[in-house]
Amino acid sequence: MAELKAGRLLEEFRARFPHSQPAAVAWGPGRVNLLGEHTDYNDGFVFPMAIDAGIQIAGALNGTSQVNLYSLNYAAEESFLLEEIAPSEKNPWANYLKGVFWQFQKLGYKPQGADLVIQGNVPQGAGLSSSAALEVAAALLLATLHSWRLDAVDLVKLAQKAENEFVGVACGIMDQFASMLGQEDHALFLDCRTLDYEAVPLPLAERGLAVAVVNSGVRRGLAGSEYNTRRRQCEEAVQLLRERIPGIKALRDVGAEHLNLVNELPDPLAKRARHVVTENARVLEGVAALKAGDLEKFGRLLNASHESLRDDYEVSCRELDLLVELALEVPGVLGSRMTGAGFGGCTIALVPQTSLPAFKEHVQSEYQRRTGIEPEIFSFRPAPGARVTAGADLRS
Repeated sequence: MAELKAGRLLEEFRARFPHSQPAAVAWGPGRVNLLGEHTDYNDGFVFPMAIDAGIQIAGALNGTSQVNLYSLNYAAEESFLLEEIAPSEKNPWANYLKGVFWQFQKLGYKPQGADLVIQGNVPQGAGLSSSAALEVAAALLLATLHSWRLDAVDLVKLAQKAENEFVGVACGIMDQFASMLGQEDHALFLDCRTLDYEAVPLPLAERGLAVAVVNSGVRRGLAGSEYNTRRRQCEEAVQLLRERIPGIKALRDVGAEHLNLVNELPDPLAKRARHVVTENARVLEGVAALKAGDLEKFGRLLNASHESLRDDYEVSCRELDLLVELALEVPGVLGSRMTGAGFGGCTIALVPQTSLPAFKEHVQSEYQRRTGIEPEIFSFRPAPGARVTAGADLRS
């Protein structure tokens, strides 16, 4: 992954807004989820890591009631008035930023007009949360520009609501949380009900392992996928299970001891609920395995997670299944699974560093031969979360 440098971003800002100087640059990383898929909106457990690819936004207040946006990646601009924030059909990327302004207004803050320039290096449509990276960077930048004192978790909640209520995607809180609060060389064990979290060391380098991420090249837009349908199905399962398990609020409250009742639900609700219950258990087992240094067991849990996502939650596709199959054919690979919401996007694999060249050659050649698609293969590091640079640091 090519390093994203702020130099071009600042040059573009000064060229487009010559009467203004960028007051701050915010960075929000993307994320890969190691374990815990489709558990976040069920009040469950997730285990993501922030990655060393993300979104940068340079910005300054402009003294008006107008916001001017420019995307380097799309070579596209969008402007809107703060009193008339409406979704854009022409520039869908702008809606994630508009949603953040809108959410600040809903909370009683009074954002001012601003000039913003955006660039990113997260592969889009791949399930690496470029949208959350954009929302988190925007929320952190606006709070900085206005000197608003909000803690990190407040900004995470705001960013999630921007996507839920303005963009219209019923995402859980994991993506924004990982982008804001990720730590270098750690993954984040997050309880999505209480928002308690723990940074768990990832002993990958010392064990000679890498997290390889393979982009299937199959793009999926969450808003147009069956993501919202899966969420509704989980809620329907809870309603039916509540008749047998009084007091449950979400599938988080259904344990392995209740799987016999889950299996009695009508399909597809039984399958959806079974995935969530077993996936929550896999996260807890995975965290324990890492703390014990048992990376082999962690790899087996990745494989089991993919099987559940494929068969019970039915959010995989033939291309993702093929990538997992090809990864596991490479000697030394500990485990592989789809990551993200599914219907395309990426897989992850735990690969020995020494096997990365063989992994890339085998997966790339066989996948292209059998699908006609050339996959992108990355190796990401567990990276720090969102940050902002302001003031004198931008003058050079």
